[in-house]
Amino acid sequence: MCPSTAEELNETWVTDVTEFKYGTSKKAYLNAIRDLYDGSIVSYIFGHRNNNWLVFKTLEVSLYDEEHPLIHCDRGFQYTSHGFKRRVNEAGMVHSMSSVGKCIDNGPMESFWGTLKCEKYYLHKYETFDELKRAID
Repeated sequence: MCPSTAEELNETWVTDVTEFKYGTSKKAYLNAIRDLYDGSIVSYIFGHRNNNWLVFKTLEVSLYDEEHPLIHCDRGFQYTSHGFKRRVNEAGMVHSMSSVGKCIDNGPMESFWGTLKCEKYYLHKYETFDELKRAID
């Protein structure tokens, strides 16, 4: 189970992917890493596909040589992949995942998605990927 707070910056991070719709039937995906110490977003990548590249790139952008936090995620296919585990190990991080059927373990990240969507996404209709990306940025 993931803790909901951290005592220091870069001690515990949570990550997840969420989906946005735009235009008539198109989808975009946002992966973010959130620091539990202050709730800040460490890194994020916005893309057209929910795939390994999206998650791996977000992790790559977040890494600093001196930081080795615990990173917690749900059991999405990207996070359970050998490639993600290898990248986490190479960075000297500890990998934590939600228990099967216990998505509440990733509550801090899910809460962030809910706030972002309520305050920025649900109030507008976005016609293009670029328009949606600018709003998220």
